Amino acid sequence: MLNYGSLLRVFSLAAVLISSLGIINTAQADYDTGFAVNYVHGEGDLDGVKLAYQVNLDSLHSISKDLDLTLETSVNFWQYDGHNDTDVLVAASPILRYPLFYTHLADVYLEGGIGVSFMKDTVFAGKDVGIHFQFEDRLGFAFKFGESRKNVISLTYLHYSNAGLSDHNPGIDLLNVGYSYRF
Repeated sequence: MLNYGSLLRVFSLAAVLISSLGIINTAQADYDTGFAVNYVHGEGDLDGVKLAYQVNLDSLHSISKDLDLTLETSVNFWQYDGHNDTDVLVAASPILRYPLFYTHLADVYLEGGIGVSFMKDTVFAGKDVGIHFQFEDRLGFAFKFGESRKNVISLTYLHYSNAGLSDHNPGIDLLNVGYSYRF
């Protein structure tokens, strides 16, 4: 069984990996880092907090100046109030953002990504998700604002499932509202 110390080590390792990717790419492109705080709400009474470290890369600008890439490592704390059930996840995911339009107040982006996550418990919120390993899919909108556009508010749909790697694969669907700041 995975304990909280093990989860912290996995999260730290993933953060180091993503940071390393950012440092490796400095020869090709500029990057900056940031942190995000998210509130998630899912089916029934599932609520949670997602805390993330982000590395924002410009490496895709050679393909398209409009395409942004962010690598995110997160730790998620979920609670299902209906059964007083809690779970912890660690995740790593790329986030691709494509601008829809720019305004004086904010720039609006379509965002998406598919990453990986590791759930502490395989039974949560009345669902047997089969295995600890899950994919983290996201699709939504991001709004960059502020004078230098370093503030981001995002509204995304998140879906966690094991993509059929287990006989049990009901998936977990969440709405995510997040705020991030780039340094």
